[in-house]
Amino acid sequence: MIPRYTREQMARIWSEENRFRTWLAVEVAATQTLAEAGMVPKAAAKAIKQRADFKLNRIQEIEAEVRHDVIAFTTAVAEIVGPHARWFHYGLTSNDVVDTAQALLISQASDIIAQDLQRLSEVLERRAWEFKDTPMVGRTHGVHAEPITFGLKLANWYSEVQRNIVRFERAAEEMRVGKFSGAVGTFAYLSPELEEKICKRLGLQAAAVSSQVIQRDRHAYYIATLAVVACTLDKIATEIRHLQRTEVREAEEYFSEKQKGSSAMPHKRNPVTFEQISGLARVVRSNAQAAFENVALWHERDISHSSVERVIFPDSTTLVDYMLHKTSNLIDTMFVYPERMKSNLESTGGLVFSGQLLLDLVEHGVSREQAYRLVQAHAMRAWREGLNLRELVLADKEISSRVPRKQIDRAFDLRRQLRNVDKIFARVFRKSRKKTK
Repeated sequence: MIPRYTREQMARIWSEENRFRTWLAVEVAATQTLAEAGMVPKAAAKAIKQRADFKLNRIQEIEAEVRHDVIAFTTAVAEIVGPHARWFHYGLTSNDVVDTAQALLISQASDIIAQDLQRLSEVLERRAWEFKDTPMVGRTHGVHAEPITFGLKLANWYSEVQRNIVRFERAAEEMRVGKFSGAVGTFAYLSPELEEKICKRLGLQAAAVSSQVIQRDRHAYYIATLAVVACTLDKIATEIRHLQRTEVREAEEYFSEKQKGSSAMPHKRNPVTFEQISGLARVVRSNAQAAFENVALWHERDISHSSVERVIFPDSTTLVDYMLHKTSNLIDTMFVYPERMKSNLESTGGLVFSGQLLLDLVEHGVSREQAYRLVQAHAMRAWREGLNLRELVLADKEISSRVPRKQIDRAFDLRRQLRNVDKIFARVFRKSRKKTK
């Protein structure tokens, strides 16, 4: 992933240096376990643990000649270890090391993403409570529908992030597996018991069964889960981008004093970071498709998945980390304009209360079809002519003779529409509030 979208901690995880260091950790763990089982001389295991090291440029030099990264790695390490290196990589095939190390790298990346998700959750919760009772218009199909609060919108995002946290924990756990079953998964050189011991040493579970590789349904599920997380972030970004439109202007991405929005138009304040998030979400979603394609390999393994994973795992985890970090900051610092929300809510002259008026007519003996016709006729006139729906309704004897004035006034009462907001919040935040007590 290009540096523009890469945070330092994630960059270290996917660096070549860390990749080979993780391979080395797997190799040493295997050698130590085999020495304990009497399969490798203890002196050799001790020497390997003490001396095993590499120089990155040396691995690169060897790989340029042999065109095999694992052989280049083991050769470079052997040059440093010396005679005892004949026991290095003993009984292993390349993917015993590569797949197991990849599980460790993904685990490291997952720890960061889990922290990112938690921070976003906390920011959304705080701002949801801040705007719990801030009324605004709810929109369906982009058109004014009925009143909501801005806090409800944030609570909805919070709830979705909670589901993402659960999904991600499960996907990350399914990736926390290693394998040492050999070239075709039959344990021709080691044994299931030794595999379990090596994996335990590394903090992993042993895959119950594998071929030459850990099966790629796990990997597809993991990347797909990252794609779902990216979809949530895209959803949030798309909403704020709409709310920032000049005609709407109910919320706005933070814009610093020295920031510039356009090279030609000094007045511009564009939601550039939210737009960036929407764009990067497309990349993560496309990576999920590549992960799906990796599930079907020829027989016990082909190499078609390898080149793909060198891209999609670093890129997807790096992008999701970046996007989560940015979204948390944006939600934390975004400008919110309650007065504009109120103005937009009232801009259609009470049309947003038409549904309640319809129900009140039904309650007073009017058929639903007739009630709908009466209310819609006034609503369309109010829309066309810029009139107030409540005033039109009060002037209609067919309605006012059936529904008392007090009932009509109550139909246009914002508090009536939003009376259950507290109950929704209690349901959404019940668990988190218990944790903080």
